[in-house]
Amino acid sequence: MKALLLNSTGERDEAFTLAKLALKNDMKSHVCWHVYGLLWRSAKNFEEAIKAYKFALRLQPDSAQILRDLAMLQAQMRDYTGYVESRKTMLQARPGFRQNWTAMAIAHHLAGDLKAAEQILKTYEETLTTPPSKMDIEHSEAVLYKNTIIAEMGDTERALEHLESVRKTNLDKTAVMETRAKYLLRLGRKEEAERAYRALLERNPEYRAYYDGLEKALGLDVNDKTARKELYAEFAAKQERLDAARRIPLDFLEGDDFREAADHYLQRMLKKGVPSTFNNVKALYDDSSKQQTIRELVEGYTSTASTNGDSETNGNHKDHFQESALYFLAQHYNYKLSRDLTKATSYIEKLIAMSPKTYDYVMTKARILKHSGDVAAASATMNTAREVDLKDRYINTKCAKYQLRANDNAGSVKTTSLFTRNETLGGTVGDLVDMQALWYITEDAEAFARQHKYGSALKRFNTVADIFDIWSEDQFDFHNFSLRKGQIRAYVEMMRWEDSLHSHPFFIRAAISAIKVYTDIADHPDRANPNYIHGLKHMSDEEQKAAQKHHKQERIRQDKEDTERREADRKILAKKATAAADGEVKKTDEDPHGNKFLETKEPLLAAMRFVTPLLEGGANSVEAQLAAFEVYLRRGKFDLPPLMLPDFT
Repeated sequence: MKALLLNSTGERDEAFTLAKLALKNDMKSHVCWHVYGLLWRSAKNFEEAIKAYKFALRLQPDSAQILRDLAMLQAQMRDYTGYVESRKTMLQARPGFRQNWTAMAIAHHLAGDLKAAEQILKTYEETLTTPPSKMDIEHSEAVLYKNTIIAEMGDTERALEHLESVRKTNLDKTAVMETRAKYLLRLGRKEEAERAYRALLERNPEYRAYYDGLEKALGLDVNDKTARKELYAEFAAKQERLDAARRIPLDFLEGDDFREAADHYLQRMLKKGVPSTFNNVKALYDDSSKQQTIRELVEGYTSTASTNGDSETNGNHKDHFQESALYFLAQHYNYKLSRDLTKATSYIEKLIAMSPKTYDYVMTKARILKHSGDVAAASATMNTAREVDLKDRYINTKCAKYQLRANDNAGSVKTTSLFTRNETLGGTVGDLVDMQALWYITEDAEAFARQHKYGSALKRFNTVADIFDIWSEDQFDFHNFSLRKGQIRAYVEMMRWEDSLHSHPFFIRAAISAIKVYTDIADHPDRANPNYIHGLKHMSDEEQKAAQKHHKQERIRQDKEDTERREADRKILAKKATAAADGEVKKTDEDPHGNKFLETKEPLLAAMRFVTPLLEGGANSVEAQLAAFEVYLRRGKFDLPPLMLPDFT
């Protein structure tokens, strides 16, 4: 008991010492082994925790608590064979408890035995003496879960029959309707599928997947553009504000038909002054002829408006059609597939002169400057846009990002601090880490890396890796929670998502950048010195003195900020409770610049923290393979395990 109490207060080493003493006093106590397992689980060492739980079960085979703890760890570690056995034991002990039946089905499902999973759910339904309430959410979810299992077995006909039997009583109407339409289409029952998709479009006429399903149900050939055009015209005529039915035809229409539809769509959007008009159509730019048509149409609008002058509508309100068209052209010439930065600058300057308080125009000017390579001017311009509306979080975020791209880490902290909880330990950056703001941490790390401030860069990159570890560990709470709440379809989806966690773009990006830093340190050990100044050897004497002076001033400023931050953290700790919700004690960061990461004598071995999960999650990324190659080459590891090889098929 004392070991558990000490562990909850952060005294983990002393807790383990006491737990081992307890085991020494009574090796045959299932309680001692259970507590020992709990301590290992708290330390995130799940393999040792499982061993301890199994020892406890040998001594007390019918302990429901130990069985439940073991089962959750087996699910966490993807030991599905052991998970099935644990759930079977729990089901046999308490067959009247619905969660045990559901958990048993999930165990078989995750283990790949779909037939056994379905049979478990079917057996439970047969044991019910009274039908469940119509408002029983848990039963409704279990029924749909059973249906997905049948469908995964490939028996679509039987899955549809089962769905039809529960369609009227199931509470998740949208899921039932979507699944039914999909089954009907898969079985070739196109008339029924058509009605099903039309019913879905009545509920949500902006969802593109429903239109795709309806086209397949109607048997429309992808080359039958006339029939497809008529279909979307039918829906567009029903609702004046409907966008999808007017936008989708632009993807397949060509020639004069495309020009006519694009003209109608663009004029409609630009007259309304919709700022996202260009973003709505830029996907069409992959087709050079459509790109040219759009450019000609919008340039025609501006020349016509310039000739005729702005019209007056609604009394004193000016028609902003020309302004919207000019804004479209500024974005058009800034876009990578149609880039002409001179023209883009001309259009955006004209717009800013017309409406200097419209921050969208100033933000676009910042993007143009960024694409021209002047990141410092882009950052300053984006800050000008931010100052137009100081309450807009989005512009604040964009400004901070541009400042980081300009390597202004300190400026980005000040900007972001306007929207963070600065009373958090670590201040603004500490709050962003607590909030798991991956975009900021990654951009911050890359900015430090570009400045060869490798300690701070590695600290941020390792923070990204820590966040992904937290995401992996956080699933532990859902092994039991999802069963209690009956959200089993979402639980299975979460488990599958977690299995591909390290394929997340942010992890791949951070891992590749971190590996480049580690390999650079391995090639140039002097760069691991916190006082390293990049390019000093190639400078003149005067330049060296200036660089060293600037570096010294920067260190003095950092030391002052660190002192102020530590003092602020001490005040926070004195004012608030020091224990976090998970029982860990929060402490002031004593290494804010990541110098401990620079102290490693084996940077290539440290890089393996990123290499291994990178090859698991991003194996098909050429850049990821090249980054891993650089590490293995330097380590002399020339034989890559077969599981690490990419599959580009």
